[in-house]
Amino acid sequence: MVPWGGLSCCLSAAALYLLGRSSGRDAEVLKSVTRVNQLKDLAQLLDTASKVLPLVVTVSGRVGSDTPINCELSGLRGVIVEETAEQHFLKHNDAGSWIQDSALMLSMCKEVPWYLNDGTGRAFVIGGRGASGLVLTIGSEVFEEAGRSFVRGTLDYLQGLKMLGVKRIERVLPVGTSLTVVGEAVTDDIGTIRIQQPHKGPFYVSDKTIDQLIANLGKWSRWYKYASMGFTVFGVYLLVKHAFRYVMERKRHWELRRRVLAAAAKRTGHEDKGSNATTENGVDTHHLMPDLCVICLEREYNSVFVPCGHMCCCMTCSSHLTNCPLCRRRIDQVVKTFRH
Repeated sequence: MVPWGGLSCCLSAAALYLLGRSSGRDAEVLKSVTRVNQLKDLAQLLDTASKVLPLVVTVSGRVGSDTPINCELSGLRGVIVEETAEQHFLKHNDAGSWIQDSALMLSMCKEVPWYLNDGTGRAFVIGGRGASGLVLTIGSEVFEEAGRSFVRGTLDYLQGLKMLGVKRIERVLPVGTSLTVVGEAVTDDIGTIRIQQPHKGPFYVSDKTIDQLIANLGKWSRWYKYASMGFTVFGVYLLVKHAFRYVMERKRHWELRRRVLAAAAKRTGHEDKGSNATTENGVDTHHLMPDLCVICLEREYNSVFVPCGHMCCCMTCSSHLTNCPLCRRRIDQVVKTFRH
């Protein structure tokens, strides 16, 4: 039997180690990025550093846009708006009771060109929705109860459903939010500064400062590595335990086999032939397991253990056992077998 528990723990440990390594690498990269205190200095920095592009920088400012989105539910003005609608209902399960469940009906996102402004200049952010660390504010959360209709209610009841209503959530990145952006700084043909995702390196849009981002990444890196070590130790323990149980089971199996063969040889009066005894067809008798009970070594076995399925004892001896003598699994039931 494959030790899935130990293998799962080891695989989880490897995944956590890779996550911790990635977080630690991002933290080290963030320490080396160029910090721009004022956006007016970014244009001059791009001119002087044009030969060492790509230039990864970190800038801070407030969110702004020339064409902001007016949110319908919350009334806020934002640059990124996500709207979701979830259908909530009661579902009739097999046990005869009603359980609450939900299903996503609608999910859409709107984004307009937006920039960071610190009072000294602007820097447009490209592809900010896919950046790491971006958290949208919940602008509105409304639950609309389902209408009461006899026909609709009857149809839903026949389908095993009771409609409760629709939950609409509006998440928004409001204008004026203070953000820190880490990305590649470039200029277009007309001199507009843009911050975009670099080909290699981190891309962050967060309401935390650069120092807070570095500290959080370092903390998560350590936690991932500690968790990886814990899963590794536990997974190795499960694998060693499984290997030990397998070795002991095989040892018990061969010991019982030896006892049964010795008892069968004594019973038939051929114990003096030793290990070189063969049948008329030339087959080694030690490879033929006699049908003797491994406990009393007198009666033939005629019972099977549930759930392990081993057949090695007679019904008389089986009535006194709680664990299988071969695999040591607990015996839930003993079933008598019959032969033709």
